[in-house]
Amino acid sequence: MLLLAVSVVAAGHLIHRRTAVASAPLETLPFLSGWRPEEHALSRFHARFYPLTLLFLAFDVEMLYMYPWATVVARVGTSAIVEMFALLAVLMTGVLWAWREGALRWV
Repeated sequence: MLLLAVSVVAAGHLIHRRTAVASAPLETLPFLSGWRPEEHALSRFHARFYPLTLLFLAFDVEMLYMYPWATVVARVGTSAIVEMFALLAVLMTGVLWAWREGALRWV
């Protein structure tokens, strides 16, 4: 059974090597139109971008709740409006925090 498993894996590897478009994928550089990268792919960003990114994600996710809410607000009534204003209050707290921390200041 072990011999069968090893032979299937070896056959798959050999078939892949014979049918691959580029046998040495690290030498072909498929990204950036074949240009050599100027920096490492895991380069670090300045820490001031992270709070702004979190703020963007908060408002991006908020839209996930806003669209379905808009379709049912007339049917549900006042409770839907109160819940949406509660969500917007939480998001506004995040904006005020980001403003206080200086995440919206670029200079």
